[in-house]
Formats: sequence, C-alpha cells, structure tokens
Amino acid sequence: MKRKGKWIVAGVISAALIGGGTGLAVATAGGDDSEPPITGSALPKASSAALDHTGGGRVTGTEVGDEDAYYEVEVTLDNGKRTDVHLDKDFKVVSSAADSGGDEGTGED
Repeated sequence: MKRKGKWIVAGVISAALIGGGTGLAVATAGGDDSEPPITGSALPKASSAALDHTGGGRVTGTEVGDEDAYYEVEVTLDNGKRTDVHLDKDFKVVSSAADSGGDEGTGED
C-alpha cells in the first residue's frame, strides 16, 4: 500500500504542477462550505501530509481556514470511507476524524 500511496502522491504533485493546482482545486471546491479550497504550492504539500497520515487513499476535498485547523484535507480510503485530516500551517497533522457527512469512516486521532 505504501507503493500505491507514493504513486498517488506523485500523481497529485504532477497534477498540481501541470495545472497550477486548478484541476484539483476545482474538483474540491464543491459543497456548501464557505471555506476556499487549498491551491498553489500548498495543495501537494497538504495532500502528501494527509495521505501519509492515512496510509493511502485519494484526496477528495480540501479547505483553507477550516474550523478545526488551518487546512483540512478529506481523504477517501480504499474501502470507501472518508477521513478529514486537519493540518497546521506547517502541514503537520493536528487531528483526524471520520467524516460525518455520508459514509461513516474510521478516523485516526
């Protein structure tokens, strides 16, 4: 799974570099939250930190200025469950929790 995670991180970084982060930012801008998505050079850093914390999966949402931390990255795990990973400004994990919207996941604190 670590190898798969590295490929995912490489794909996220490549997409961010090629599209300036706009492709993923547009994909994560959906929803009714008022917080903007993570963009620019912060996107691959936050994504990588979140995926390292969860041990894999794929990034399916991001926010800057989340109520729980500076950044929030939603990760959908391989089993379909979602986890919100909260990061500080230095991309260090502050906490994580199962996403309460829709499927119930198993977050790691």
